[in-house]
Amino acid sequence: MSTTYQIAVDIGGTFTDGVMLAESEGNLPQIYVAKALTTPRSPGDAIATVTEALLAQQPGAAEHARRVVHGTTLIANTLVERRGVRAALVLTRGTEDTLDIRREMRYDIYDLNAEYPRALIPADDRFALSARQGPDGGEWRAIDEAELKQIASDITASDYAAVAVCLLHAPADDRHERAVVNALRAALPDTPISISADVAREIGEYERMSTTAANAYVQPIVRDYLQTLSKRLAEQDVRGTLDIMLSDGAFTRADIAAEFPIRILESGPAGGVQSAVNCGLDADTSHVLAFDMGGTTAKACVAVDGKPAITHVFEFGRVRRFKQGSGLPAMTPSMDLIEIGAGGGSLATVNALGLLQVGPQSAGSEPGPACYGRGGEQATVTDADLVLGYLDADRFLGGTMQLDTARARQALEEAGRELDLDLTATAWGIHDIVNENMASAARTHIAEKGLDARDFTLVATGGAGPVHAVDVARRLRIKRILCPIASGVGSCLGFLSAPARSDRSWSRVEDLDTLDTQDFMRRLGQAADAIEADLAACGLKASEVGWNISAEIRYAGQGNTVTVPVADHRISALDRAVVLSRFEEVYLKLYRKLIPAGVPEIVTWRVSGSSTAEVMRFSLAHTAASSLEAANLGTRRIYLPDTHEYSVVPVYDRYRLPEGTQLATPAVIVEPESTLVVSHGGQLSVLEGGTIEVVLDETGSN
Repeated sequence: MSTTYQIAVDIGGTFTDGVMLAESEGNLPQIYVAKALTTPRSPGDAIATVTEALLAQQPGAAEHARRVVHGTTLIANTLVERRGVRAALVLTRGTEDTLDIRREMRYDIYDLNAEYPRALIPADDRFALSARQGPDGGEWRAIDEAELKQIASDITASDYAAVAVCLLHAPADDRHERAVVNALRAALPDTPISISADVAREIGEYERMSTTAANAYVQPIVRDYLQTLSKRLAEQDVRGTLDIMLSDGAFTRADIAAEFPIRILESGPAGGVQSAVNCGLDADTSHVLAFDMGGTTAKACVAVDGKPAITHVFEFGRVRRFKQGSGLPAMTPSMDLIEIGAGGGSLATVNALGLLQVGPQSAGSEPGPACYGRGGEQATVTDADLVLGYLDADRFLGGTMQLDTARARQALEEAGRELDLDLTATAWGIHDIVNENMASAARTHIAEKGLDARDFTLVATGGAGPVHAVDVARRLRIKRILCPIASGVGSCLGFLSAPARSDRSWSRVEDLDTLDTQDFMRRLGQAADAIEADLAACGLKASEVGWNISAEIRYAGQGNTVTVPVADHRISALDRAVVLSRFEEVYLKLYRKLIPAGVPEIVTWRVSGSSTAEVMRFSLAHTAASSLEAANLGTRRIYLPDTHEYSVVPVYDRYRLPEGTQLATPAVIVEPESTLVVSHGGQLSVLEGGTIEVVLDETGSN
């Protein structure tokens, strides 16, 4: 019986994770796991290390690998650190300052000296075209061929690495943008060109221009990175396709990702959410709070009925990383995540008010927490967790990495000295603050969606996620926590369980009652054909594509829209009465009343095609004989927040615990990639498939 393999690799801020999936007919998919410190200066080095470690566990796997799926922080890091290429921007005369004017909104109304992010493409690199189209796409001023030729010549002479094209009202009609692209390609055949009609065909002049500029800014870097990655995989004799995780929790081909790198801005965090959703569905859970905590940040995302919340405008490159409105917008489907600077490497400092503060700065992988022994001297969350007994210095990363308890204690003592706190108070203070910060962010995230945290099950992933998840859940009054197998590499499992997906959208402002249905069906057909072509390249037949058609609708005169589901299949005709009924249903649910004599107005259409999402269950390839006796690793002294003192609790090897095991807590469950810390009273159970369930006796804030 032949076995095929899939490899998933996720580059995080501190660790690079890898999972190899072995599949054979009639057997439960088996996984092999590897983990290495991220190499920021050369991300490919960590990928090579992890891939080699995976392949070494199963000789011959390379030649039978049918695909590699990859998630990366490269795009986000490039944008944040401003390490992109010099790009030119062709725009409509009169819109030269759009990137600088932004939305004229203050993200902090009380800060008179608030900073704003610099535009990715400065004013000197913007080229104005006198041609102009109206809001309906009609031509007001034709393209001056001599002017266009001069612009192409100027761009050629300045040796730009990429070009962005974003003209006014292109979502209504893209003929002017296409003409500009044709002229530029003739002059610059090898230069990547990003066009707003393809990158972000939606209304919103500033957001559309920001997205197109960002795509051009990173496009050559991502193209070269993916080409280098493909070469390194080939050198390791890894065969099969290279797929890339998208920000919305699906995957696409590497060549599409290279053309539209802005779509993979949040590919890594999306994998963690997808893993949590898969775990929740396997445990028959409809409301999931995905909680992913790594070495640098923590992320949370809600999923209702197995569907994660999706946003179509994501903010990146914030001047104040966790302050909404302080960054640049990207029009691209993305998991609606809340992210905070809370990870194992988050630094503990004393702020200007003399109070203990944790994050958002992180020690990362270089130098890392003090206990790593790589040069870090400041106290971090990982150092606090080690001193509190939540981590085992000898079993970190399955015993492959030794932690230095003495260095952790020294760093914590130095931090506590300034606050006049002893070692335990300092360690718990750091742990307490970071947990409360995460709980507070998640609480707000859930409330903004009109939901109640108590209705959710928290699913923990990431290297630090299971360490903190139970206490975070208790603060949110969430009673049930799930911890999937290989939770420390959860993003990789999310990559492997993600569906293939392709999206198209376009803006065309029209009253619903006078909507040109023929034009809509023409545009829908074009979008659907393009989606089917994308998915066919991922091995999906047209008959296997699942569809989702929706519209952004508002009453005429309003500024904000509501998302209205239109169809879950590829329709052959549009029924305006059905769209109106569904709009009123959604509007009533949100605002409790309709607008008398209001005229519904369609702003944007969205079309999505994807493979059918299936629940996947994994098993570890390397498992020892399981029994409660074999799983018992003795005891450990840990800090219990309910009693405010240390106590001795049992410690178990997760992968020796048999299915059906039930244990009273507090307890500590260790696995090579993470540690589940249950410092509160409750019941712990091992479900079918190996997922650990924790049900707390009671919930509430400490």
